Amino acid sequence: MSLYVGLDVGTQSVKLVAYDPEARQVAATIGHALELAAGDDGSREQRAEWWIDAIRSCFARLDPALRERVVAIGVSGQQHGFVPLDRDGNVLAPAKLWCDTSTAAECDLIMDAVGGAQRSIELAGNPILVGYTASKLPWTRKHRSQAYAQLAAIMLPHDYVNFWLTGERWMECGDASGTGWLDVRNRRWSEEMLRATDPDRDLAALLPPLVEADATFPIAAHIADALGLPRNVRVSAGGGDNMMAAIGTGNVTPGVLSMSLGTSGTLFAYSDRAMVDEAGRWAAFCDSTGGWLPLICTMNCTVATEAVGKLCSFSTKEGDALLSGTRPGADGLLMLPFLNGERTPNLPNGRGSLFGMTTTNFTVANLYRAAMEGAVYSLKNGYDAFVDAGMRFEAIRLTGGGSHSAVWRQMVADVFGLPVDVPEQAEGAAFGAALQALWATSRAQGGGSDLAALAAAHVRLEPRLSAHPHAEATAAYAAQYARFLSHLDAIRPLYA
Repeated sequence: MSLYVGLDVGTQSVKLVAYDPEARQVAATIGHALELAAGDDGSREQRAEWWIDAIRSCFARLDPALRERVVAIGVSGQQHGFVPLDRDGNVLAPAKLWCDTSTAAECDLIMDAVGGAQRSIELAGNPILVGYTASKLPWTRKHRSQAYAQLAAIMLPHDYVNFWLTGERWMECGDASGTGWLDVRNRRWSEEMLRATDPDRDLAALLPPLVEADATFPIAAHIADALGLPRNVRVSAGGGDNMMAAIGTGNVTPGVLSMSLGTSGTLFAYSDRAMVDEAGRWAAFCDSTGGWLPLICTMNCTVATEAVGKLCSFSTKEGDALLSGTRPGADGLLMLPFLNGERTPNLPNGRGSLFGMTTTNFTVANLYRAAMEGAVYSLKNGYDAFVDAGMRFEAIRLTGGGSHSAVWRQMVADVFGLPVDVPEQAEGAAFGAALQALWATSRAQGGGSDLAALAAAHVRLEPRLSAHPHAEATAAYAAQYARFLSHLDAIRPLYA
């Protein structure tokens, strides 16, 4: 009868999934939309209280009888965000998010301070890319000097939610990998990268202690009462949304490739060793199970299709029907959908581009298809780096909003030339957080420690949503993808 709750604090919404492991069923799924403050300088911010208000709303809408059954909570959070706190735990400024590109110059300043991008990779396993937490510190020091002067604690979004739930501070290595400060090979902070971010301050003293992936903490009594939960609820270590989505899609053993189609697009795979690329073509992250998670991230996925839908006054829910009369390659219309700047390829100052327009192909349907194709081609560009490194995959497990679309699913299968499977639980990050809470609670009680076995038992695929590549479409996409790469090379100097 026990329930395990996963909370996914994303960019667009907070989602709550309540899972009953005995019945192997999700008892409830609840969501609450979030605002996003965007600026012309590339800034993307949210207020931490918006997340808390959304969490309160989700629990308020959860049946009281279900709330009484909650045993543990796991929190998944959007990566890289910077939540600055003072010594009393008060938030000092809006949280700068993963998709914030206003700190691109600070990335270069930090890497220059340690001797360049290659030296950053040697020290921590990753260069400092746009959006990473590290670059937000010098930006805040310059633009919000009063907040920086009062800074007493550095938190990521999921850390802050954990802090609100428990009153305790901690960070786990998966989400910590995205700060730019964690030495991912050895799972410890890099003193050199911290000094490069601020040579005049001991930033390590402001960071929460690192904990193991199976750690749990007691919920604060007043928060349990406010949410209508039992006071003996435990809160697991949690992790970044990609790390939680890996668990939620069963990606906890080598050979599985997961793809998340949300505001951002991500590709990730499990590894039992640190997967660091000397050229920095992927993020060499730890995961939230004790392993590693080589990851490709694009900053423009459903962002691109939603922008076209808004421009042309239709809902993306109508997108599949709109594309029924179009063909792979969008009749030659090609979009490089870098509306938010881009991380893969690394063009933080990049902008969207549209090529190949003619009087016959420039239609709403082809424009929408070009946006969708461009988002998938960006992910394919990252996938090629995985393949170059010798990684091999037999299928893709799809999650995120795009997984609900038959056209997205078939397009991914055709572009990548791999079968696509979709887990029954579409909210991969929230479901993964619930499974991590189940795993950690079981470990704390002396139960089984095999997360792979637990994932195999609880992550089920929905065969009706599977897609298989069609040779003719794969060939058409390959030709358009070659054009994508050619145009990408052509525009790089414009945004260097």
